[in-house]
Amino acid sequence: MNSYYKQKQIIAKVNRDGKVIGKIDKWEAHRKGILHKALTVALLYKDNFLIQHRKHLAFDGVFDITSSSHQLFKNGKLQSTLEATYETLQREWSLEKNDLSYEPKLKGAIYYKTKDPKSEFTEHELCDILATEVKVLPTPNFDFAYGFSLVKKEEVINKKGRIYQALAPWVKKAIANKLL
Repeated sequence: MNSYYKQKQIIAKVNRDGKVIGKIDKWEAHRKGILHKALTVALLYKDNFLIQHRKHLAFDGVFDITSSSHQLFKNGKLQSTLEATYETLQREWSLEKNDLSYEPKLKGAIYYKTKDPKSEFTEHELCDILATEVKVLPTPNFDFAYGFSLVKKEEVINKKGRIYQALAPWVKKAIANKLL
């Protein structure tokens, strides 16, 4: 796995209302299933969702819509969701603000807790869901993705379809809450 996953990162421990109640090491939170703040950003390109074939220690190989990460504490201050989103898009897709058609829009937040059946990790998150469009088709950073697909919304939300079956649990929850 790449060195990004080996970095010490401090994330926000939160309660169900989203109030920050402390700081915690990212991997400790995932090993112990502690509720924390997170984000998922959906990218659209010409009316298609950009689906990331996720390469990660937790939920490796699932389809994400498009990237997921965390707001980090930097110099003692928690990043805004928007700041963390831009950082994620730059790291995982080499995208800059001017590559987007508009600033990512917050669609809402979801709560979920899911154990990864293939690792020691549990996702227990209050996850902000954002969406934006890209002007040009980006290339994924293969440190974070095995590849990607362009998929119409109807196919993504079709519960009997092949794509839906491979979606990350948080994406299915976002779909159920009509945030995508």
